[in-house]
Amino acid sequence: MARASFAITNFTAGELSPQLDGRTDLGKYFNGAKTLENFTVFPHGGAARRPGTRFAHEVKNSANKTRLIPFEFSTTDTYIMEFSNQKIRFYRDGGIITETGKTITGITQANPGVVTASSHGFSNGDDVIISGVVGMTQVNGITFKVANKTTNTFELQNYDGTNINTSAYTAYASGGTASRIYEIASPYATSELFDTTADIPSVKFAQSADVMYLAHPSYAPRKLSRTAHTNWTLATPSFTSNPFGSTDNFPSCVTFYEQRLVFANTNNDPQKIFFSKTTDIEDFTVGSNAADGMTYAIASNKVNAIRYLTQTRSLIVGTVGGEFSVTASSSSEPITPTNIQIKKQSSYGSSEVDAVPIGNATMFLQRAKRKVRELVYNYDTDGFIAPDLTILAEHITDSGITEMSYMQEPSSILWCVREDGQVCGLTYQRNEQVVGWHRHIFGGVFGSGNAVVESVATIPGDLNEDVTYFIVKRTINGTTRRYVEYLQPFDYGSDLSDAFFVDSGLVYSGGATTTLTGLGHLEGQSVTILADGSSHPNKTVSDGSITLDRSATKVQVGLSYNSTLQTMRLEAGSQDGTAQGKIKRIHNLSVRLFETVGLLVGKDTSNLDRVPFRSSAADMDTAVPLFTGDKEIEFNADYDNDGFIVIQQNQPLPMNVIALFPQFTTYDG
Repeated sequence: MARASFAITNFTAGELSPQLDGRTDLGKYFNGAKTLENFTVFPHGGAARRPGTRFAHEVKNSANKTRLIPFEFSTTDTYIMEFSNQKIRFYRDGGIITETGKTITGITQANPGVVTASSHGFSNGDDVIISGVVGMTQVNGITFKVANKTTNTFELQNYDGTNINTSAYTAYASGGTASRIYEIASPYATSELFDTTADIPSVKFAQSADVMYLAHPSYAPRKLSRTAHTNWTLATPSFTSNPFGSTDNFPSCVTFYEQRLVFANTNNDPQKIFFSKTTDIEDFTVGSNAADGMTYAIASNKVNAIRYLTQTRSLIVGTVGGEFSVTASSSSEPITPTNIQIKKQSSYGSSEVDAVPIGNATMFLQRAKRKVRELVYNYDTDGFIAPDLTILAEHITDSGITEMSYMQEPSSILWCVREDGQVCGLTYQRNEQVVGWHRHIFGGVFGSGNAVVESVATIPGDLNEDVTYFIVKRTINGTTRRYVEYLQPFDYGSDLSDAFFVDSGLVYSGGATTTLTGLGHLEGQSVTILADGSSHPNKTVSDGSITLDRSATKVQVGLSYNSTLQTMRLEAGSQDGTAQGKIKRIHNLSVRLFETVGLLVGKDTSNLDRVPFRSSAADMDTAVPLFTGDKEIEFNADYDNDGFIVIQQNQPLPMNVIALFPQFTTYDG
């Protein structure tokens, strides 16, 4: 028998492949985990529970797959665009953008309810959001479809066309507005937003200030312009010397580089790159002067179709057969028609998924969509290298990745949507050699499985944090629903009542109440509740509302999710070497925590004990304070060969694990 203590001081290697279960010769073995589900890894070492997602709005048509695209004019003026079947909607500050509201003067108690709003200007089928109504408050915050409109009235319908029966609602008293959701037309049908065989987004985009250019292989390029929150135009630009005038010449890729608009990959010329003039980005006249437009075809021994364009220190071109950089012959000069050169940097081959620049590196997917590679300049070789960032966690991306988006603040995380609808994140800090993967399963279900994530996009937020949006598909009350949701800030401050650890959730803040409304998007669902910083018994949403057991002034309501961390098999010295393969027993565990409330600990997910956080002297009517420090736990486990530690949080509360210090005994007989 030998007693040993062990320290797990960080999780920067992330979730490791099951094939590394015994690789104690790798240094990252001791900084990794067997499972990191709904946890994020921080570059400084700790693992924190993923914050929940806040409900923004249902997509225009939940029956159709939908795409998110970011629009970033500045760090403070940003939008998320929802591309659906030939329509574009816009989101800002966590909510959908609407037109100026029309004043409501009455709503009937009838089936269907009829709204009176003088000269409202709505059309049948329009989506309107009602707010500010006194009396019939059941309609506030709800999106309805306009039906049977007249000049001054319209009937209320659900998304599925069923009438809204307001007969049992509280009588209308006064006030309120009806605001039409702002949207514009687009040429892209549902079937054209994603590649039908690979399920990869087909629309590529590049932005400069208030203008975005869009590329799609079936359409001439489009120019999206913004002049106000509710003034957007999508038009076909009038290019000078237009090389994209026929169907077979529509480009599939677009970016900006050195003040030029750049397109690539037409059906006729899948290897050709088209550069505009530097003085006029919509002029593609080819010439020999330094500012003139130019074309360049990648010479290859086979058709090497271009998959994406992106810019870092050079123009990066990903193709089926390899990755190329486009530069001037002299690094001190901009590219011109006379000095442009292209060099192959690697031969891995790229998928159609858009690459993501992070600092001076470019993250791209290898051709089979299962390996994320980092294309980065290496001074030793005077060229680019492309190491595999999934080499220690190939199981994370084995189902394939369909979309990627980068969150820079507060932690550097590359969010990836998998083909199976799960999300994986890569905490990445190149300078600190941090490469840590983690998996995320969103609350709720779709059919007989987990909720499905279909798209992701990130924009800068107002709280010094980037905001990542998702489209999440769930079965709600027996019906398929697709919601736009966004990840809540990682930093919620020191007030536990502001913590947000539910999915598809909403927040109530106001006077003390027991009745919460506006939850129609979770109709029929059992929801998890945090009321004034304390976990509240689950409730089932009925008629868009729930009733709390006690009144509260600040409430977070949404779908629950578990956060689970499982260590690798513990390794420490024993009398005759490794503890691997030895019968062992963990008899004590110290968990170092930061601003945490609530904890389950055990040897596996079927054997977990709750760790108390409320002292016997604490007031039972107040929230448990956030805990920072060490929790000493008497580990309830028998002897076995594994030596796993599982830590889980299943309440709507924060958990930040800094380090683990287990004590265990090995049997060396």
